[in-house]
Amino acid sequence: MPRVDDVRAHDARAQDATKGELDEGYRRATLRLIPFLVFLFILAWIDRVNVGFAKLQMLSDLKFSEAVYGFGAGIFFIGYFLFEVPSNLLLERIGARKTLARITILWGLASMSLAFVQSEWTFYAIRFLLGVFEAGFFPGVVLYLTYWFPSAKRSRINGLFMTSFAIAGVIGGPLAGLIMGTMGGVSGLANWQWLFILEGIPSLIAGAAVLAFLPDRPKDARWLTPKVAAAMTAVVEAEGRAAGKEASFKAALRDGRVWLCALIYFCIVSGNATIAFWTPSIIKEIGVQGSIAIGFLAAVPFIAGTIAMVWTGAHSDRTGERRLHCAIASLIAAAGLAATGALIGHAVLALVALTVAAIGILAAFPVFWSLPQTFLAGTAAAGAIAAINSIGNLAGFVAPYVVGLSNTLTGTSSNGLYVVAGFELLAGLLVLGFARWREDRAADLAPAE
Repeated sequence: MPRVDDVRAHDARAQDATKGELDEGYRRATLRLIPFLVFLFILAWIDRVNVGFAKLQMLSDLKFSEAVYGFGAGIFFIGYFLFEVPSNLLLERIGARKTLARITILWGLASMSLAFVQSEWTFYAIRFLLGVFEAGFFPGVVLYLTYWFPSAKRSRINGLFMTSFAIAGVIGGPLAGLIMGTMGGVSGLANWQWLFILEGIPSLIAGAAVLAFLPDRPKDARWLTPKVAAAMTAVVEAEGRAAGKEASFKAALRDGRVWLCALIYFCIVSGNATIAFWTPSIIKEIGVQGSIAIGFLAAVPFIAGTIAMVWTGAHSDRTGERRLHCAIASLIAAAGLAATGALIGHAVLALVALTVAAIGILAAFPVFWSLPQTFLAGTAAAGAIAAINSIGNLAGFVAPYVVGLSNTLTGTSSNGLYVVAGFELLAGLLVLGFARWREDRAADLAPAE
């Protein structure tokens, strides 16, 4: 907690800064931070899910079954789950710059190591370590943005940052397709080996860039005046001191809203993991051939999802409404996934349904993350956001494995897609029926009475 004298000094500076100066500070922070953080997460996401493209050739080369792939894709999230909270609590203590640099460099090394997998257990071990190393990145950025932007701006800011999910899909598909389609046999390595190597190297360079360019807090940003930096800090600290906000991590863990958020997020993430790891396979299953064609078609759902994500975040901030935005997006995701499973034999219709699913899945994310931030502050926010994210991301283990098992047992992804659609339906119903937050124009929510 800041000292009283420090808080008074910040408040005085906040009064000195005009609204125009403060808005300019937010604009500068958005332009300086968001593109860089988006770039980092694109690298993380590509290195996390490129195994979905490697699978197209890797499984036959290594004699792996679909179930082995599903387990290996999903075990990432076990390592992720175990180390999320410690990583975020460490970020709160030592700062975002050191934490995000460590994460970025280590996940790049782990991703490159996948090129040399020879056995199932090596595959499982490296995927697990990739999860350990990436743990804390996403919730760390969510927490980091609370140091800069007040709650009324966070759905839009979260939406801009989370376009990285979708942009990674837009970029990652064609890039993976080109590498897989052109690099096979170069220097005696298979195309999937080159995929892991070439997509891991940029993360090493980006980690060094984090150390050089990322400021921990507004006061560390050389592109803000001291007056504006103090004013931005005062605004978010005043929100943190607001009545009804939990600041103790231990107390937050006893708050039922935290666990409800974790369950809702588990259901939302199940859809995201499914489209991330299985879109190339689903497109192949509907009859498309060739790595390059699959790669470019895999970008279509993510382009639509990017537009939906940005629009939903901005519209939610403009109206001050959170619950319906999140619930409707989850219900759209459920309908799209179920339709994809039902239409798997009809190429064009199945791709349209998969695109609808991506729109719903990706639109739910920025609005969802506005909810826990409205009743958490300080160390409670650091730990609870990580706990929600880590528990929710266990769906990243469950969903790919369910779809993989469906493929192994039935020869089709349909039944697995129906299960994941059920998770998305549950997310929508939980938000509608049980997560009754009260909304106002400032996006300050509290449980309904």
